[in-house]
Amino acid sequence: MIAFIGLLLGVFLGLIFDVNIPEKFSPYMSVAILACLDSVFGAFRASLNKKFKPDIFISGFFGNALLAAALAYLGDKLGIPIYIAAVIVFGGRIFDNFGSIRRILLEKYKNRQRGD
Repeated sequence: MIAFIGLLLGVFLGLIFDVNIPEKFSPYMSVAILACLDSVFGAFRASLNKKFKPDIFISGFFGNALLAAALAYLGDKLGIPIYIAAVIVFGGRIFDNFGSIRRILLEKYKNRQRGD
């Protein structure tokens, strides 16, 4: 639940403050944001499964973001779009986590309807 509150707080602050990121940093930020979203969805899934651990979430959140930005930077220096690999992996994981979250929530809803 901490991850979800942090996500809402981040969206709220992003809407209030006018933050402009220079165009040359866009690939790094987009991949880092995608990595962070992957961590948030993973944390929400872990929370629903009663397996959430804050230290795992925090280390994954910042570690994934830094690794993704570093891959984008390395690819930029080499002239190879390596960041696309991060986009594919994190995008796939986000959709996997979303599917799992959806199934967990639907199962809980069905159990509540049955009175289990």
